[in-house]
Amino acid sequence: MDKKGVIFDLDGTLWSTIDTVVPVWNSVLSEHEEIKRQSITVEEMSGYMGKILDEIAELALPELSPERGLEILHECTRREQKALRNNGGKLYNGLYDVLKALNVDCSVYLVSNCQEGYAKAFLERHGLSDLFSDVETAGRTGKSKGENIKLIIERNELDKSIYVGDTEGDREAANFAGIPFVYASYGFGSAKQYDFKIDSLAELPAAAKTAFE
Repeated sequence: MDKKGVIFDLDGTLWSTIDTVVPVWNSVLSEHEEIKRQSITVEEMSGYMGKILDEIAELALPELSPERGLEILHECTRREQKALRNNGGKLYNGLYDVLKALNVDCSVYLVSNCQEGYAKAFLERHGLSDLFSDVETAGRTGKSKGENIKLIIERNELDKSIYVGDTEGDREAANFAGIPFVYASYGFGSAKQYDFKIDSLAELPAAAKTAFE
């Protein structure tokens, strides 16, 4: 029997942390006199979700050197992880039930461009660790999302897999890994093309069943 895996993106696919993260980041930025920009907005932060920290530093703090911008954003992420461990984020409706349903016939995985501690906060704060068979992050490997998807597939010897995400970057990552892409249209981003589309997490088990037929 084929070993099947549903591999998830995190932000905009499984949860939203914007309400927690934006105040934390703005607090950190306000402590540095060299930063002259206005506060980060919710809309701006939505556009950063799914990007690696180097890209965010270039977009959010273009007046600073790449090294200094990244140093400050690492400070932001350290503080956000503490806040998320304490308060969690907003899980999308039906997440627990969907993950449990998927685990009946498949294994469930997580691949994100986040820092490693961020994914850990998601899993532990919301009691989800036992529902995911493996996790990989850009913060741990330094690799692209597509490369990390391949790592998950190879490490877990998956015969069939799909990637679920909410951005064009997620589609590109799935394409790089050579697997179908399920577009979560309820998330932060958009995707030009997709193999399957879901408008809520509740639609995913049916889409996965079709994908694996």
